[in-house]
Amino acid sequence: MAYRSTSRYLRNSASIIVYLLISQSAAAQETQFLGTIELGDSKREVQTDTATALTVVDQEEINDRQAGTIAELIDSVPGVSLVNGSTPQGSGINIRGYGANGTYGTDQKVAVQVDGASVGSEELYRIGTQLFSDPALFRSVEVVRGTVGSFAYGSGIVGGVVSLETKDASDFTGGETGTAIRQTFEFGTNGNGAASSTILAWQPTDKLEFLANYTYRQQDNQTDGAGDVIGASAFGLPTWMVKARYSFGQKNDQSVTFSYTDTTVADRDVPYDTFGTTGGSFGNVDRDTVSGTSSLQYAYNPFESEMIDLTVTLSYAAQQIDQTYIPGSSTCEDSSCLRPGDTFPAGGFETVNASHRYETAKLNVSNTSLFSTDVVDHNLLVGIELTRKTRLNADSAPGGTDERAALFVVNEMTIGDAWTITPALRYETSTVVGSTAPNDATYDNDALMGGLSVRYAFNNGVAVFGSAAYTEGLPIIDDLGNRVFMTQSEKSQTFELGVSDDGFDVFKDGDSFAVKANIYQTELWDITSYSGRNKVESQGIELETSYTLENGFYVDANANFVTGKEFRPDGTSFDWGNTPADSLRFTVGKKFGKEFDISWETTANREISVEAAGVRGGAPSTTTTPGFFSHNLRATYIPQQGVLEGAEFRFGAENIFDADYRTNLSTRNAPGRNVKFTIAKTF
Repeated sequence: MAYRSTSRYLRNSASIIVYLLISQSAAAQETQFLGTIELGDSKREVQTDTATALTVVDQEEINDRQAGTIAELIDSVPGVSLVNGSTPQGSGINIRGYGANGTYGTDQKVAVQVDGASVGSEELYRIGTQLFSDPALFRSVEVVRGTVGSFAYGSGIVGGVVSLETKDASDFTGGETGTAIRQTFEFGTNGNGAASSTILAWQPTDKLEFLANYTYRQQDNQTDGAGDVIGASAFGLPTWMVKARYSFGQKNDQSVTFSYTDTTVADRDVPYDTFGTTGGSFGNVDRDTVSGTSSLQYAYNPFESEMIDLTVTLSYAAQQIDQTYIPGSSTCEDSSCLRPGDTFPAGGFETVNASHRYETAKLNVSNTSLFSTDVVDHNLLVGIELTRKTRLNADSAPGGTDERAALFVVNEMTIGDAWTITPALRYETSTVVGSTAPNDATYDNDALMGGLSVRYAFNNGVAVFGSAAYTEGLPIIDDLGNRVFMTQSEKSQTFELGVSDDGFDVFKDGDSFAVKANIYQTELWDITSYSGRNKVESQGIELETSYTLENGFYVDANANFVTGKEFRPDGTSFDWGNTPADSLRFTVGKKFGKEFDISWETTANREISVEAAGVRGGAPSTTTTPGFFSHNLRATYIPQQGVLEGAEFRFGAENIFDADYRTNLSTRNAPGRNVKFTIAKTF
């Protein structure tokens, strides 16, 4: 990747924005404001009514994608890149070049939440994010890209937020008293994948509902497009969930909701390095992982007052990882890769045998108020958040506690039908205490961060918007071994500019069209997450568009173009090593009433060359990842009458031409052709 300057990106991006504005300006004086529009009936709605770079994957798309992992649910979102996304272990989510990478499952710059609970480990070396929960548990996924929309979720968020919401019993009972059962079977040819998901929904009264879900998903080792086995890609994943909601008060304006998800994975004789395909120097391990997430939420939204929309969420996420080295599996046992005079330790490296436990307890209290002051309408969100993280001490992973308190305020102010101005602030304090010498010191830190977004909507569906945001990542338990890092927060600022357009009867009668283009520039400094870097600059363009016709024809497309530069303490600079390749995803399909939906999806990544600094003072090196095209075919059949009414049949052929490729940030080749079939029915 030869480094492309910021000015070039800004020129290209400005051209896109100017073109979109000019193309609509002639109609601006004659067209009346359309209000909030539900556009088309394609795979995904473009979120044109907000300045935030937001994408929502709803239940219909979740079903149609037939994803095997959480990561695969959002791999089609612009700005999102997966690291080994086809397996739950050794995979992760990267947004705008931040998040998971080939060394750490997370860098703390992408937040992942399940029903408000913060999940995922810290910078745990070579083991990954452990996002084991099954896609069958979720009804929607929201992806916020960048910083400006993140202040209600946490601090230090540079890449973005992935917020998952679990299914409700009323999704299946329709809100009526009674019982519903949903059974789903999925099959895949690559790796002989199979999954069974059973959901029991019971609503004894209009105030009370219960849901139970048990899902088991498994696959053998997959093969890539060349027919070679992808090592360490086999897994068995049992997951279960229980959820209950009780509504009460005047007109059921209060509710209490409890959810719990649990996943257990027992891996035997697998590489310690979950990003790799063989044991290598670390060797293999027996690994048992238990992940549990619980959330208790109280909501109060009285009909007689717009000043109160209160939500109180108490959540707890815990993860236990136990692993034991397999003797004879490391290439270092003959001491060939050790320093002179060293011998291979009995029982394997301590790091490989280390067990880990993460616990995160969080209390979030927030209230949304709707009110007006003169010509300004306010949608004011105010909240406090208390978090306590506890980490077991282990080799190469110091233990301790991280206690935080935060206050956040987000005020969406609208002036007439045109202006929306949204300032946001977050103040956060932290106290990190090490549990074991020599890392048993105490560190206190705090930071004030915030942002501002401004959106102007013309009366013809066109809107322009921009934002500026600043955030700080406070020191974490993982850095207890470095006193400098424990007194230094990472700092980042992001500037964004964009344009959107939506409307009906744009090119012909009965059509609908939506487009949103967003450019951004991010700078990260005072870096503690990446060794040998003191600053990173990145910039990119994200584009989403959707077009539908009355006859059911639709087109969805999105694109992501990004470049980055990392700066070293010695004054040298290189390509940002976590930069994803430029990508384009294009879907064309047709719906035949409510029964059939057939689509063809094409994904293209451009070749990317990354120049990196030399290892241990060696000469710089350049790594090139070839570009590729991958094609997916999807078909859904939902009978509307007869004996099959209520059943759902889905067919998918992923990487249908067996393309042999590896995405830029991945450490494994992508799976080759995988034909999937799903049958589901709600009784």
